Amino acid sequence: MDRRGFVAGGALAGTVALAAPALAQGMPEVRWRCASSFPKSLDTIYGAGDHVAKRVAALTEGRFQIRMFAAGELVPGLAVADAVQAGTVECAHTASYYFVGKDPTFAFDGAMPFGFNMRQMNAWLQAGGGRDLLRDFFAGYNLVSLPAGNTGAQMGGWFRKEVRTPDDLKGLKFRIGGFAGNVLQKLGVVPQQIAGGDIYPSLEKGTIDAAEWVGPYDDEKLGLNRVAPFYYYPGWWEGSLNLSFYVSKPQWDALPPLYKEVLESACRDSTVETMAKYDVQNPQALRRMVAAGSQLRAFPREVLQACYRAAFELYDETAARNPNFKRVYEPWKAFRETQYQWFRVAENTFDNFSYFMHAQEQQQRR
Repeated sequence: MDRRGFVAGGALAGTVALAAPALAQGMPEVRWRCASSFPKSLDTIYGAGDHVAKRVAALTEGRFQIRMFAAGELVPGLAVADAVQAGTVECAHTASYYFVGKDPTFAFDGAMPFGFNMRQMNAWLQAGGGRDLLRDFFAGYNLVSLPAGNTGAQMGGWFRKEVRTPDDLKGLKFRIGGFAGNVLQKLGVVPQQIAGGDIYPSLEKGTIDAAEWVGPYDDEKLGLNRVAPFYYYPGWWEGSLNLSFYVSKPQWDALPPLYKEVLESACRDSTVETMAKYDVQNPQALRRMVAAGSQLRAFPREVLQACYRAAFELYDETAARNPNFKRVYEPWKAFRETQYQWFRVAENTFDNFSYFMHAQEQQQRR
């Protein structure tokens, strides 16, 4: 090799090697605390927030760091939104439907009964106008909400007794989060808002008659299969659950543009990562619980139909008296209409036929 070329190449290599650290050194150091609504023992749902923190640190070479705190370490799991608003912490990782008591419009950022599956939710938030609608709403609470994880379709929960008709729901003390509790009240259910770590003792002691959480993997970790025999599906109130990263708006506004992009990118990555983990973990956990004696039950169609009608009656009633809700509900409903038409044509037809043929093959092998 020509000596001049070697020297020039070496100088260029040195420039490239120095460029990244020099860029990192020119950026400010940011240290945030993040309060999670979830315990560390639920490694996938808690891990969705932890994944964001690790990605942000890696992509900024440690200049922007977010320290995670599990539910109860700084504030109770259901109080994280208040903590961010008050400036107690800079950010939180949570599910927005925990805060429908503030305004039912929060539910759109998490899960709406008989709403979207994971694909549809992601489409609405990322490309269908949902994020802009919700950004406007959250600004009224001095918050910025970023999608950061998704559980996919959830199960319908654990019941001490079978549910055969809508009448079996009357008087049922049911741990259920979000707007779904309001829907079920129309059918006589007594909804209970209980944090994840408190569900097992409440169900074991008989303080409640039934409880839903997420799905097989997390439900098994909480031990719910040990205190109620009947495991119902589907969780019609959560065709998917979008998890959210709440950021104090003043803290968000103070971030350099690069850090904002890094945080949003890490949150998007967490959505893909979390869904992939649940799709691997849930089938295995369900097999274990059924083998141990848990009894799977599908909600009867009569029950689902009653719940569906109650949900959309409640939506119309809420939109009539709540301008925030109406502002989001009308475009949400229109987007749902087009998504349902499309998924019925391609996705649903493919899925149902493939599952039907697979079931037939299994029967033939027996």
